[in-house]
Parts: sequence; C-alpha cells; structure tokens
Amino acid sequence: MTVSTDAVPAGAASPTRIPALNWGDAHRTVIQLRYGDLDAMGHVNNARYAEFLEVARMDLSRALEVRDADDRSVLARLELDYVRDIRLGQEVVIETLIERVGRTSWTGVARILADGVPCAFARSVQVRVDGQGLPAVIPPGFTERIAPVLVRTTTP
Repeated sequence: MTVSTDAVPAGAASPTRIPALNWGDAHRTVIQLRYGDLDAMGHVNNARYAEFLEVARMDLSRALEVRDADDRSVLARLELDYVRDIRLGQEVVIETLIERVGRTSWTGVARILADGVPCAFARSVQVRVDGQGLPAVIPPGFTERIAPVLVRTTTP
C-alpha cells in the first residue's frame, strides 16, 4: 500500500491515516444523513460510521452484481481511523475498494468523505461462510467480478 508523505495543508486529513490509493476506481455510495445520526455534540456519532460502511458494502455488491449466494459472508474485522468529524448538512460519500482476495475472505478499504474531504478510513475483512457458519471457499469468478474496484499497485 502506498502512503503519501507530502505536506498536509491545515485542516486536511493526515496522509498517514488515509492511504493514497486508486480512489478514482472506487465504488461510490452516497449516504443520506439524518438528525438521528448526530450525537449530543452535533456531529455524526462514531457508531454510525460502521453502519454507513455496511450500506456501502451492500451497495457495492449490487453494483457489481455479486449475488447473495456468492456474498454469504460475515464481518470478521473492522478497523476505523477517525480523522475529522462530520456534521448534518454535509454531503457524505463512501468510496470503497477491494484490497485483497484470499481463499475464503476478502479485505475491503474505504474512505468516508464529507463535502469531498476525507473524514475516516476503514479496513474490513469479510469471511465467506457455509450454512453452518464455517469458512467456505470463495466461488469461481468472484475475483473477476470485483476486478473494477481492486486496489492497484503502482511502481515508482
């Protein structure tokens, strides 16, 4: 993964917390904020970020035509780095890329933007499971289906 080391303008997100990836290839999901998303301090409650990421994952699956049978998965891990707060009235967009596909799991990365400014970075691991909840092999064709949103590495 490439992390930018350029100087950070005042008020901008820290480059060490939001990697410089091929975000132009990311799937974009617009999130509609509601008054109930706010906490007593007037910004989006941190627990809502995880809900927004789940909405974005489901939206990505629909956009890539990943059928429910191919996406029988459980969230095994979620990491969230909060960089800036989000307030009611801002346009919230989640950009999602797939960082890695393994034998039974895949890792997604996302950045949450408010009015175009990165506010959070997330990494999640989804594990495909069978009917008994045990890890199951990802079906053939899954990687090809998600290819448009794979993280691309570039060499200097």
